[in-house]
Amino acid sequence: MSSISPTAKSSDPRVQPDISYHPDEAKWEARTARRLSEDPDLVKVPLPAGFPAEWVYALSAEELKEIDDAVKHFNGTGLHTGLASPTTFPLPTLGPTLRTLSEELHNGRGFFVLRTIPIEAYSRSDIVLLYAGISSHVAPLRGLQDANGGVLSHIKDLSATFTPDKIGGPAYTTDKQVFHTDQGADIVSLFALETAKEGGVSRISSSWRVYNELAETRPDLVRTLAEPWDVDEFGKTPQGYTSRPLLYHHQNRIIIQYARRYFTGFQGLPRSPGIPPITEGQAEALDALHFLASRFSLGLNFQKGDIQFINNLSIFHARDVFRDDETQQRHLLRLWLSDPALGWEIPNELKPLWERTFDVEPEEQTFALEPVIRDAVKGRRVDAKN
Repeated sequence: MSSISPTAKSSDPRVQPDISYHPDEAKWEARTARRLSEDPDLVKVPLPAGFPAEWVYALSAEELKEIDDAVKHFNGTGLHTGLASPTTFPLPTLGPTLRTLSEELHNGRGFFVLRTIPIEAYSRSDIVLLYAGISSHVAPLRGLQDANGGVLSHIKDLSATFTPDKIGGPAYTTDKQVFHTDQGADIVSLFALETAKEGGVSRISSSWRVYNELAETRPDLVRTLAEPWDVDEFGKTPQGYTSRPLLYHHQNRIIIQYARRYFTGFQGLPRSPGIPPITEGQAEALDALHFLASRFSLGLNFQKGDIQFINNLSIFHARDVFRDDETQQRHLLRLWLSDPALGWEIPNELKPLWERTFDVEPEEQTFALEPVIRDAVKGRRVDAKN
């Protein structure tokens, strides 16, 4: 009986594809590439009705009503948004569920997505409030991300407003964000106000899976990552840099904390002068972290109105390059969170970062309603184009 190549489409559905008992990886890859090239929308096909995406928690109509009631309750108190908490933003039935998801976040899978908040039903200030309120049930402490008590960041392309020399981080461009962790936070949360017109897939990868691969195949790079590195502080310290490992084995847990731009610079924040160059071994280790994370990564189907939570101590995250247009522009909100009850013990070398991040009282917290470039990633000159 004749067979067809997996790279060629059969014109007769009655013809058996070229497949046998013993799986052929090359044929699988070719068949996958062919089918996706013929129909790129295959990856967007929804799951069958009733089939769960393991990491997605779909909010019910009753839970959305409970969130709406909490927004109205909090607004009725007249309290400052920084005081949003499980007490002041009550979620009687959803709250316990969020605590269960928080347990999974800290001691299980390490990530989940809440789906979906009806963005159009709320003002920007109420969107920020409900984000702070919902997140407080997952992890009650919010961390500093900017000067003047700023605990909320906007992740949005600002390259139409600021020239490249004024942008020091890829969060404010359409550029690809390579795999990394955020600095000084237990939990990183993202809230999608809008998705990109094209691209911009949010990706995550287990840092433990990356470690296991390195431990098995390149123990020398594990040793390199566990030794002190000179981390660029971009002028925040008199010396210009601090020294600490990127990899820790602490209380029987592997913790990797790194972002590539601290060793390479990015656009308006090039690597600071006077810092010792990284070694060839360190350069290889940086590439190994990214490419292994990419190999083992999962692309999240992040939709408008979704809230994503990831354990920043065990999960790397990244973002694909994307394209906006005048009708649709990718826009995320971000919170850095911590839960004293469930949070991991932090290695001593990292404690100053955590202490600096969470050194803000609720009454001192500010919530920017519009996108700005955070002080930490401003270029050397930050005045907008006129």
